[in-house]
Amino acid sequence: MTYIVKTFNLPALTGLSEKQIKVHLALYEGYVKHVNLIMEQIQKLKESGTDPYVIAELRRRFAFEFNGMRLHELYFEQFEGRLTSLTTDSSLEKAIKEKYCENGLEGHIREVAGTRGIGWVVVYKDSDSSTSLTASTIHTTFVSDHEVGQLAGLPILLALDLWEHAYMVDYLPSEKKNYVDAFFANLNWSVVEKRFDDAK
Repeated sequence: MTYIVKTFNLPALTGLSEKQIKVHLALYEGYVKHVNLIMEQIQKLKESGTDPYVIAELRRRFAFEFNGMRLHELYFEQFEGRLTSLTTDSSLEKAIKEKYCENGLEGHIREVAGTRGIGWVVVYKDSDSSTSLTASTIHTTFVSDHEVGQLAGLPILLALDLWEHAYMVDYLPSEKKNYVDAFFANLNWSVVEKRFDDAK
């Protein structure tokens, strides 16, 4: 099996230049390339009878490359189409109101995005929550490395890339807040709502 680089139908984005997006997409393509390379190398090493510790280290690296690939796909999909607002009274909005009350999900994401360091803000749906009135709840986390800190088994609703490669063509590291503003200025909430509705 070989993973293929996805293409994204991105409009002109507010606050994110064409050059920034081109640089970021090239980095995503690197993740896809390395996912395929590691799978190929593992197969070759298994066939040659290589020490299993070498293969184990490649498997650890695979998780970083694979999650980097998948998170970037989720990230870019959120900009396809056009900017849309959250639908009033949608299933997602009801879950947001239950969990985040007055600040809403966007306010909470902005708060988590203020975490020092590089990483991702990742929003998940948990359909197995027994305490939720809506039968599902939302969790928002800061993930430093792609392969560390993910919530096991939970579908991802939203991914905000906070590695500096995502914004340093357009913004200085000290201007990360401006990049987060640009992210929300282009976010197609209908993509996030569909993920929520489709998630099990």
